[in-house]
Amino acid sequence: MEHADHAGHSHDHHRGAGKRALVIVLGLLATHMAVEIAGSIISGSLGLLAHATHMLTDMVAICLAIFAMWIAERPASITRTFGFQRIEVLVVMLNALALWVLASWIAYEAYQRLNEHAHGHHHEVEGGIMAAVAGIGLGIHLIAAWVLHRSSRHSINVEGVFWHIIADMMGVIALIVSGLIALFFHWHLIDPIVSLVIAGLILVTSARLAVRVFRILLETVPPHIDMYELCHALEDVEGVTLVHDVHAWTITSGYEAFTAHVLVESDYPPENMDSLLRRLRGIIRHDYGIRHITLQVEQGVDGCGEENHHVDHLAARSFAEA
Repeated sequence: MEHADHAGHSHDHHRGAGKRALVIVLGLLATHMAVEIAGSIISGSLGLLAHATHMLTDMVAICLAIFAMWIAERPASITRTFGFQRIEVLVVMLNALALWVLASWIAYEAYQRLNEHAHGHHHEVEGGIMAAVAGIGLGIHLIAAWVLHRSSRHSINVEGVFWHIIADMMGVIALIVSGLIALFFHWHLIDPIVSLVIAGLILVTSARLAVRVFRILLETVPPHIDMYELCHALEDVEGVTLVHDVHAWTITSGYEAFTAHVLVESDYPPENMDSLLRRLRGIIRHDYGIRHITLQVEQGVDGCGEENHHVDHLAARSFAEA
C-alpha cells in the first residue's frame, strides 16, 4: 500500500507541474497571437493570419487540457470506479481533430490564393514585417517548448500541447524564410506555398498523437510493457505454475492497469500466500511501472472454462528455449 500511495502522490505531483506549465504557455501564446494578428493586418500575409488562427486553436486546446486535468482529479465513485481519468484522453483526441480541421482550412485558403495568382491577381506581402513578427514568435515558442518538455513525459495532455507547439515552431521557421524571400526576391507566391507547408506539418505532428490516443481507447497493451516477459517473470517465482487470463491497458497517461489469474501448486502452503502475492505485485509495480494491479490466485482450473486464457507466452517461451 505504501508503494501505491507513493505512485499516486508522484502522479498528482506531475499533474500539478503540468498544469502550471500549461498556464505559463497559455500566457506566452496569447501574447504571440496578438502580435501575429497585428502583423498579418499590416503585412497582408496569409501565412501570419493562418498561424495566428493556429494560436487561437492552441489556446483553446490548452484551456481544455487544464480543465481535463482539473476534472481528472475528482475522486472516484461507486459508479465511476476510475473517476474521470479518461477525460484527459478524450480532450487530446479533440485536440488532434481540431488540428486536422485547421490544416484543412489553411490548405483551402492557400489554394484560393494560388488559384487567384494563376488568373493574374497578386497578393503582395510586406516580407520584412512578416519575418520580424515570425522571429518574435520563434523566440516565444522556444521558451514554451522548454517549459512543456519535462511535463510532456508524464501527461498525454501536456504532450498534446507540446506537439502543438512543435508544429507551430516549424511553421514559424517557414514564415521567417518566406518573409525573407518576399523581402529580397519579391516572390510573393511564397506566402500561400508556405501556408500549405504549415498545413502539412500540422497533419504530420497530430497523426502521432492521434495514434497514441487510439491505442489507449482500444485498450491495447502499453507499448513499454512486454507481456511475454512479464508473464515469464511471474512464472519464475517459486510456487507459481501458470499465469493466464492476463490483461494490461492504460487508464490515462502514466496510469496503467494489470489483471491476471495466477495458478499455484496444489500443495502450496496457504500461510505463504500473502507473501507470494506481495512478491508478484512487487515485480509488476517496480519492474514494469504498473500502478493498478489485480491478481486472482487459483489452485485448480475448475471454473476457468469460459475464460480467454491468453497463454501465447508459453508457446513463445518454448520456441525461444528450443
